[in-house]
Amino acid sequence: MPTVDIDPDELRELTGHDEKSDGELQEDLFGLGLEFEGRTEDGAFELEFAPDRLDRLSVEGVARSMRYQYGDARGVHVPATNSAEWTIRVDESVPDERPYVTGAVIRDIDLDEESLDSLIQLQEKLHATMGRKRAKGAIGIHDLTMLRGSPATEGNPTIEYVGIDPDGDRFVPLDSDAELTPAEVLEEHDTGRTYADLVSEYERYPAIYDDIGLFSFPPVINGRRTEVTTDSRDLFIEMTGTDQWTIDKMLNIVCYALAARGATLEDVVVEYEDGESANADSKGSRTQSGGSGLVRPDLSTRTKTVPHGRIETILGIDLDPDEVIDLAERSGLDATKQEGGSGTDTTTDATADELVYEFTVPPYRVDVLHPLDVIDDLGRAYGFNELEPKYPDVGTVGGRHERSRLEDATRTQLVGLGFEDLLNFHMISEGENNERLDLDPDADVYGAGEPATIKEPYSEDFTMLRTWVMPSLLMVLERNTHRAYPQHLAEIGFTAVVDETETIGVDERRHVGAVLANHDAGYEDAKARLQALARRFDVELETPPTEHPTFISGRTAAIVMDDEVVGVIGEVHPKVLVEHDLEVPVAAFEFDLAALE
Repeated sequence: MPTVDIDPDELRELTGHDEKSDGELQEDLFGLGLEFEGRTEDGAFELEFAPDRLDRLSVEGVARSMRYQYGDARGVHVPATNSAEWTIRVDESVPDERPYVTGAVIRDIDLDEESLDSLIQLQEKLHATMGRKRAKGAIGIHDLTMLRGSPATEGNPTIEYVGIDPDGDRFVPLDSDAELTPAEVLEEHDTGRTYADLVSEYERYPAIYDDIGLFSFPPVINGRRTEVTTDSRDLFIEMTGTDQWTIDKMLNIVCYALAARGATLEDVVVEYEDGESANADSKGSRTQSGGSGLVRPDLSTRTKTVPHGRIETILGIDLDPDEVIDLAERSGLDATKQEGGSGTDTTTDATADELVYEFTVPPYRVDVLHPLDVIDDLGRAYGFNELEPKYPDVGTVGGRHERSRLEDATRTQLVGLGFEDLLNFHMISEGENNERLDLDPDADVYGAGEPATIKEPYSEDFTMLRTWVMPSLLMVLERNTHRAYPQHLAEIGFTAVVDETETIGVDERRHVGAVLANHDAGYEDAKARLQALARRFDVELETPPTEHPTFISGRTAAIVMDDEVVGVIGEVHPKVLVEHDLEVPVAAFEFDLAALE
């Protein structure tokens, strides 16, 4: 889970509750779903939080939530913005892979070391989460006084977002004294090397210019000329990315954090060569009067309509309408009563005469996607600890599922055979699942198959559900090369492949996987343990020869239980061992758990 470092003294100052002790703050934070994990070397709270609440990635966002919790703030707050004085013009040369930009001007911000550190932490945490390690969205923050805008037809100074040759103009990047081209930054600068893979395949690199020259190379690094310090009072924020909605929401979170520090927000006009390309991802956005330019930040609110009965059913309590409105306002939402699902959200399932509420969601809440998200907020405002436990209305007695019993029995036998039991992540990357095991997902072999991929992956390391457990076991061996051998590991884990014949479109299974790593590990060792396992469950085992790209030809067999092919066993191929930095032989087997029933 993501963590954020919060100075308790700053939290007391921003909430206006100096009387709160550290222990009381920790209890209040836990009520918000922020778990205290310990302290940093500087004495700050290290807090673990649910990754959906990205508005709490900074002390300002946490303090805002606590003020609502304390009742010191109520309802939706949308900060005012001054009219735009700056324009970002998007040139047609911008790389197609990163076409979108947004921005805002921040005036009269009083930055000290603590607030600057908080801003930097917020920037990096947004990069790591919503920005997908800068791949989907990247933030640039600049000292506005160091920028000189080009003259524009509307009278506003203009910043240009363009595409340039890799060996084009030079600039001095942050943490450097030398002028470098973008290509040289990727080769010679530490930050450039870290993020080189984001742009290295582009024909033209993204770049942002003012009238003086190049000052930002997104998503890699800013120029030193516009570096923000504690002396900076006016800031220019630009964000580029692959999706307009994402960078607009990231901008809202940053703007709210700076507004909490007393800053004044100022609009920026974003002008695209093709206005439609921007508006496709920006429904309902403000546009420049008489033109197609987008006005940013986009601080428009959204609404969700929820029936009163559904709120009571989910929370299990009786509430008066006024109580619902009060809980909403204490959650940072607004609520109005309506009759029978007449709101803008048509997914309420409300009857014609049922009381429903239209909830207004503030611009910084990127997590509210469904009416249940609103109900969760109401429950937290009510206090989940205040809910009285109730027995369910269903008259059944709980018991172990047969599959669970089978898993436990199999796990016990594996441990008895000398294996160490593992529990790995079900999600994995395509490279780990297929490429590193020399496995073609379209091949007709065990472990192959069309993967169930994640549409919006949180990390490039977790883009799909694994199709077999062998990749996970080899990854554990790879990370344990410093430990003594033999290493005998086993896992009973979840796997999935796309299957349109299934009701949910995915075939979900539990696999039994095991590896034996030692200087003399071989096929016979793995088969002996497999035979012992089959005898324990009274299933007939056969191991006819087969071919599998992950295993050595001639040292590989299919696992057939009760006349059905259910898995594979063999010695792992040397090229797979080299790929995982393993210097000892590995024998392994994997099969469907259901075969033991």
